[in-house]
Amino acid sequence: MGQPMHFLDQAKIYIKSGWGGPGAVSFRREKYVEYGGPDGGNGGKGGDIIFEAVAGLNTLIDFRYTQHFKAQRGLPGAGKNRYGAGGNDLVIKVPVGTQILSDPQPIEGTEDEDGYPEYEEQELLADFTEVGQRLVFLRGGDGGRGNLSYKTSTNRAPRQHGTGWPGQEMWVWLRLKLLADVGLVGMPNAGKSTFINQVTNTKAKVGAYAFTTTKPQLGVVTHRDREFVLADIPGLIEGAAEGAGIGDRFLGHIERCRVLLHLIDATGDDPVEQFRIVQDELEAYGEGLADKPQIVALNKGDLLGQELMDDLAAQLHREAGVEKIFIISGATGEGVQPLLDAVLPLLQQDKPDKEEETGDEGDSTWSPI
Repeated sequence: MGQPMHFLDQAKIYIKSGWGGPGAVSFRREKYVEYGGPDGGNGGKGGDIIFEAVAGLNTLIDFRYTQHFKAQRGLPGAGKNRYGAGGNDLVIKVPVGTQILSDPQPIEGTEDEDGYPEYEEQELLADFTEVGQRLVFLRGGDGGRGNLSYKTSTNRAPRQHGTGWPGQEMWVWLRLKLLADVGLVGMPNAGKSTFINQVTNTKAKVGAYAFTTTKPQLGVVTHRDREFVLADIPGLIEGAAEGAGIGDRFLGHIERCRVLLHLIDATGDDPVEQFRIVQDELEAYGEGLADKPQIVALNKGDLLGQELMDDLAAQLHREAGVEKIFIISGATGEGVQPLLDAVLPLLQQDKPDKEEETGDEGDSTWSPI
C-alpha cells in the first residue's frame, strides 16, 4: 500500500537553531600572583539551520520519520580566556523544487458560524530551484560574554556573565513542486503511466483500473539527440482545483512545466467530456495553467482502430475546438514519435534558430487543416 500523499509532496516540520553557550566566570589563580584578574572566556555561537537543495531526491517522504530538527548548542566558555566552541550547523537536505512556507496561525475574532477561525495566508519564505542552492534559514544564537569582557576601571573583579542568546525556532511547511519541462495530464486511467514507461526508463505502476498512480513520477525523455524531463501527474477528477481527490496538490506540480501533454482515453465513455473536465480544472486552478502550450493526444488507439480514432478526433475538434489531435498508443508506441517531435519546438520557442526538424506525421495525427 502506498505512503500517504501528505508525506510525498508536503510536510510540516519544527526547526530550531542552537542556543549560544554561556560565558565563564573565572579568575586567574597562579602562584605568586596575589590578585589575579578575571579570565572567563565567551561562550560559543549556536549552530545554524541550513536548507540545501540536492539531486537524487524527488519526494519529501523522509520527513515522515523526522519532523523535529534542532541545531547544536554552543559550548560554554572556560577560564584562561578560553572561548567555547560553536555548535555544529544542521543542514536539512531537500529535493530541487521545494518551497518553504510559513505555518498559518488562526486570526482571533474571525470564527465562523461553526466556531472555526479563519487562518492567515501562507507566506512563501524560500524557493529552491537549483541543485546546490543553500540558505541559512535560522541563525544560531550568539555566545554569552565571559566575565573578562565585563572588566572596567571601576569593576576590576566582575562576576557577571552572559548566559548565551537563544536560537530561533518555528514551524514551517515544506511543499514540493516538481521541476519538469513537460507535464502529463489527463483523467484517471488515461494511460499516462503506460506512456511515460514507453518514452522513458521510468517504471511507473500500471493497472487496468483508475488511480493506479498515486504520486507524481519523473522521467527523462531522449528524442532526436535532445533530452527533456517529463512529469506524470496522477489523474484529475472533477473538482480537483478545489481539492477533490487532493487534485489541487497534483495541479501544483505542473505550475512550473513549460508544456502540457494532455492524454485522453479513447476507450472511455465520452472523450469530449474528459477533455472539458481537465480543461475546466486547469482554468479553475489558475496560476497560468490554462495558458500553457498544450498538446492533445487520443490514447489507446491500438484498441479501437484508425477509423474509429479519426471519428473521435473529429468529434473533439467539432465539439471542443481542439485544432490538432495526435492519435497514439502508449502500449505499442504507435504515433509516439511524431508526438515527441511536436514537443521539441514548444520547448525551444525562445530559441527558434535551434528548433529541431520534425518528421512526417503521417497517419499518427489528425488535423482539420
